[in-house]
Amino acid sequence: MKTRLGTLCALMLAMCVWVTPILAVPGPTEQLRATLDQIISVLRNKELSQEAILDRVEVLVRSKFDFEAMSQRTLGIHWRNASPRQRARFIELFSQLLEDTYRGRIRNYTYQDERVEYVGEQVRGTRGQVDTLVISSKEIPVSYRVRLKGGQWLVYDVIVEEVSLVSNYRSSYNEIIRQEGFDALLKRLENKVRELQAGNTAQKVPSPKQGA
Repeated sequence: MKTRLGTLCALMLAMCVWVTPILAVPGPTEQLRATLDQIISVLRNKELSQEAILDRVEVLVRSKFDFEAMSQRTLGIHWRNASPRQRARFIELFSQLLEDTYRGRIRNYTYQDERVEYVGEQVRGTRGQVDTLVISSKEIPVSYRVRLKGGQWLVYDVIVEEVSLVSNYRSSYNEIIRQEGFDALLKRLENKVRELQAGNTAQKVPSPKQGA
C-alpha cells in the first residue's frame, strides 16, 4: 500500500513538473491582445508626435512578429536553396518593407473610432490562430497565425479578409526568383525599401499581386 501511495505521489509530482510551465504561459489571444491594446493606445495618444508614434509602434510590432518565420514561409522552397547571406539579407529587407508599408498607412489614416473584437482562438501544440474583427465603418476579419517561441506567441502570418499576407507575397516573389534569380529579388526589395522611405511610390516594384 505504501509503495502504491508513493508511486501515486511521484506520478502527481511529475505531472505538476511538466504541466506547470505550460499553464504558466499566457494563451495567444491574451498575449496578442496586450500588444494590440498598446498599439491602439499609442495611435490614439494626441500628445505624441507622429514620428514618436511610428517609433513606438515599430518597437511593439517587432516584439510580437517573428520576421524570420514569416520570411521562411514567404520564400517557401526557395528558402532551402538560399545561402545564409541571402536568407539574412531577405529577412532584413522584408521586415523593413513591411515596417515602411505600415508606417505609410499610419501617416494617412486615423484610428480614433476603431476597435478590435476577439472572436476565436485555435491552438495545436506550438501553433495557433487568433481570429479578430476590426470594427470601424465596417467589420474587417483579421486572423493572426502564431507560434510559441521562448514562452511568447509570435505572429508569422496575417490573414485579412481571407487573404494571407505570406501567401500573397510568396506568389509574387517566387515568380521573380524563378525568372531572374534570388539576388534579383533582393535588388528589387532594396529599391522598394528606398522608394518607400523616400515617400516615392510612382515606380512599381515587387508587391503582392504585381508583376515584375
